[in-house]
Amino acid sequence: MEQVARTAHQLGQLLKTRRKKLKLTQAELAQRMGIMQSQISVIEAQDARATVMTLYKALSALGLEMVLREKSAPASSEW
Repeated sequence: MEQVARTAHQLGQLLKTRRKKLKLTQAELAQRMGIMQSQISVIEAQDARATVMTLYKALSALGLEMVLREKSAPASSEW
């Protein structure tokens, strides 16, 4: 699976889609990550309170990795 996430919303939705594909509840994923279920909700809702460390834990628990590369399209005001 290769997906592009250019916004917090897109990242949250991709992580949610992967969690559901693995048939995990938010509580089950949280248990794998050693965090509270409410933090999974924060990540999936693209809330700014999600820390980078929490995102990396989520990626690891979902069997994903982050790849950084230059954008192929011209930059826009996504920030």
